[in-house]
Amino acid sequence: MTRRTTALLATAALTTALLLTACGPHPAAPHQAAPSATLDDSQLSDLQQKLDAAESAAAEADQNATEDN
Repeated sequence: MTRRTTALLATAALTTALLLTACGPHPAAPHQAAPSATLDDSQLSDLQQKLDAAESAAAEADQNATEDN
């Protein structure tokens, strides 16, 4: 597996984990049948920053792989 593929898989896994974490059930409210899927501005901003960081890391890994080859 190339570094680029590994970086893309890592980015996809991180994005999936972030989405599942943001949309998952909240232990503080177990009585809810279905948790709300809405995000407030601070949560959305935090997720966007994490996604940007993951994309940046993937781009850097891709650049490093290109330089190594």
